[in-house]
Amino acid sequence: MDVQQHDEKPNLIFSLLNSKCTRCRRGDMFRDKNPYHLRKTMKMNDQCPVCGQPLEMEPGFYYGTNMISYGLAVMVCIITFFLWWILIGFSLHDSRFFWWIGINAFLLLALQPPLMRISRAVWLAFFVKYSPEWRKGEIVAAYSVNKEHQNNW
Repeated sequence: MDVQQHDEKPNLIFSLLNSKCTRCRRGDMFRDKNPYHLRKTMKMNDQCPVCGQPLEMEPGFYYGTNMISYGLAVMVCIITFFLWWILIGFSLHDSRFFWWIGINAFLLLALQPPLMRISRAVWLAFFVKYSPEWRKGEIVAAYSVNKEHQNNW
């Protein structure tokens, strides 16, 4: 029995939301799949377990993710604002606005670990594009990695 291998291109949004390697979109970027294991939430694999793409491109590579994370947090605030406005509404005569602020702050804190992971995946996607030839070993090489200072944050 000959089984054909289907080599479909995985969806970009699904791959980013699940923190998959941006080159093959199959391997996990993080050692632990659960972002709420807080001691291990940002521990990344040195390279993609599927295609071998290095995930730490240079020292301080992921410092730019703070802008992505900020943008995602603003997006969550805007979405919750409009949902609150449509479903509950705002008024100057009661404390509904302050309830929204409190619930939104709680939601941002609760979503912080997945938002940080997604921001790393998005940042890596700017520099390492999907390759349909990923099985052939064409990787984007790391610029310079200092093993002594890797993961010191």
